[in-house]
Amino acid sequence: MRSPTFRKMAAPVDLELKKAFSELQVKMIDTQQKVKLADLQIEQLTHVQKHANLTHAEISTLGDNTRMYEGVGRMFILQSKDDITQQLKVKQKTAEEKIKELEQKKVYLERSVKEAEDNIREMLLSRRAQ
Repeated sequence: MRSPTFRKMAAPVDLELKKAFSELQVKMIDTQQKVKLADLQIEQLTHVQKHANLTHAEISTLGDNTRMYEGVGRMFILQSKDDITQQLKVKQKTAEEKIKELEQKKVYLERSVKEAEDNIREMLLSRRAQ
């Protein structure tokens, strides 16, 4: 049977741990949502990158005098092969850069959650040592 003084001393520790766990839970949920969003964006950018790559591959087989049109809204604009090729290269490069940024963001988010978990573990170990 525990003494009444033990309960009074244990209560602040429990409240502090409870607060730390609830903050960790909020942080983890927020981070999971951000990681899912980053994954979706990476998937979309990968699709854009593949589409631009395939289009570039198809265009490269055509002759230089072939008339090419770029779709803009509901109309098509006559463009040179070089212009379209350049636009596709820019699309691919932009998508690749954004994918790298998103991957770095995911690593950062996962690292921050791990650090928060480690801090709570240290707090638990220090409480047990007392």
